[in-house]
Amino acid sequence: MCGITGWISFDRDLRGASETLDAMTETMACRGPDDRGVWAEGPAGLGHRRLAIIDLPGGRQPMTLETPTGTLALVYSGETYNFTELRGELVKRGHRFVTDSDTEVVLHGYQEWGTAVAERLNGMYAFAIWDGRNDKLVMVRDRMGIKPFYYYPTPDGVLFGSEPKAILANPLSRARVTVEGLRELFAFVKTPGAAIWDGMHEVEPGTVVTVDRNGLRRHVYWALETRPHTDSQDTSIAHVRELLDDIVRRQLIADVPRCTLLSGGLDSSAMTAIAARQLAEVGETVSSFAVDFVGQTENFVADELRATPDSPFVHDVAKASATVHQDIVLDSGSLADLDVRRRVIEARDLPIGLGDMDASLYLLFKSIREHSTVALSGESADEVFGGYRQFFDEETRKADMFPWLAHFSKAFGQDRGVLRSDLTSAMDLTTFVEDSYADAVSGIERLSGESDFEFRMRKICHLHLTRFVRVLLDRKDRMSMAVGLEVRVPFCDHRLVEYVYNTPWSLKSFDGREKSLLREATADVLPQSVYDRVKSPYPSTQDPRYAVALQGHVKDLLANPSHQVFDLVDVEQARLAAERDITDITQLGRHGLERTLDLALWLDLYKPEISLT
Repeated sequence: MCGITGWISFDRDLRGASETLDAMTETMACRGPDDRGVWAEGPAGLGHRRLAIIDLPGGRQPMTLETPTGTLALVYSGETYNFTELRGELVKRGHRFVTDSDTEVVLHGYQEWGTAVAERLNGMYAFAIWDGRNDKLVMVRDRMGIKPFYYYPTPDGVLFGSEPKAILANPLSRARVTVEGLRELFAFVKTPGAAIWDGMHEVEPGTVVTVDRNGLRRHVYWALETRPHTDSQDTSIAHVRELLDDIVRRQLIADVPRCTLLSGGLDSSAMTAIAARQLAEVGETVSSFAVDFVGQTENFVADELRATPDSPFVHDVAKASATVHQDIVLDSGSLADLDVRRRVIEARDLPIGLGDMDASLYLLFKSIREHSTVALSGESADEVFGGYRQFFDEETRKADMFPWLAHFSKAFGQDRGVLRSDLTSAMDLTTFVEDSYADAVSGIERLSGESDFEFRMRKICHLHLTRFVRVLLDRKDRMSMAVGLEVRVPFCDHRLVEYVYNTPWSLKSFDGREKSLLREATADVLPQSVYDRVKSPYPSTQDPRYAVALQGHVKDLLANPSHQVFDLVDVEQARLAAERDITDITQLGRHGLERTLDLALWLDLYKPEISLT
């Protein structure tokens, strides 16, 4: 893993801009605590912070390759899981390697195949190559958008970075957020390419962006495609398991300690069990970690989202797979701590979080990092296999809107929130979400002969894989890299995503339950309790002391009515939330308190220029 950044300026020599390049690079020290490097030549400057995973002494960056017609310079973040095979192919083609790193394989792969190298990579990656042979920058992002990648065009080139903070460290950028950016911030729909900061963009998943003196061009090298599925149920189950075995085996490769994230749900349990079986073959044992809250299991109350606590199922898996397991138990004080909230905002660059679920994820990763450098996660299995309740709710299925928003509204009612009425009017989120939905479904291909129901389910699956999952992947990356932990996501392997996406819904739910294909494909390694368990989302604390602490922080903020946050937040709504009886504060009710605090900290940290016109 790592953090990358760079500056291309065709009108100047960046060898004299070391101070700015250093500043951009150092914003990502958390992403790469093991090493740093800066390289500049003519109009190009590249920066890199390294988290060493493979070939610890040999993978330093920026990495350069001299050719007869110019230098190739690479900064790379992520992992290429098939680099060994690619290396062998390149050696046969005459390439010579001086390290054992996947970074060098990608660099030589670009020399051999140009931008088509992206089509050969299996992994999670964001990388930029300065091609000195013809003075152009090539930026590439993985198919699913696992690794973040941003860019900011300038009058004579471009700035780029793994995170917005790297770009904002350059004086050519402007920390400005317009109404368009605020819509993205509050709508929870994740428009492809949007970066919230005015003038900034994301390199979209599965895309190559090329910048030269003639401007900027984009090329999509991968996207979800509709294809016929002809495999039987038994063959589909067997193929899913074959893929999972290969994916986990590849993603266990590392030269540093690795572990699994275990929630006791189907996804993480299946992944952990497969990993445990594979490592046992070579005499190794899996380390597993789970998050829990003080008193949560003993005092658990079932609600609309969660029918059972995680801990009993976690321990069933740990026992069955003989993992070296550790529960990371958090208290409400640490979850509500303003310094933790500040670190979450700094990690995400935006007040776009999920409240205590972000804080607990950050604290979980921070604790894991004391033991491991790499963790495998069950993230994205719900999007791939159809695990969320909105996949099964008939009203949600029929709604012409993003299914997670439709289900949230149905389950909890409309969230009035704490935002000022003039802000909500200016954003007009209803129209924005409707237009975003129409755009999102417009290009989804229908299979010849596909029934209306199957096509509707295809659209729901597509929306989750191209919109919803990207929110969660970004959250996972930011929280983990904030503490220098690499989290790998086996269920995002594009081979698995392509295959399962094109299985009809009747196969995805052949037994009337969620994630039927995954459950049967891994039944032999699962405890019966987990096999029978109903989907439960990432846990959230039920301790009322957490809400009380939030109220106290908001009351402190209300004591300073001139704070800029009240340009966005309705002071009376914030006061009502802060004074509400604790027995009347649901998880939804906590959201207004959390949003107020997040916005206030973000404004303090980034001092953005907010424009509502």
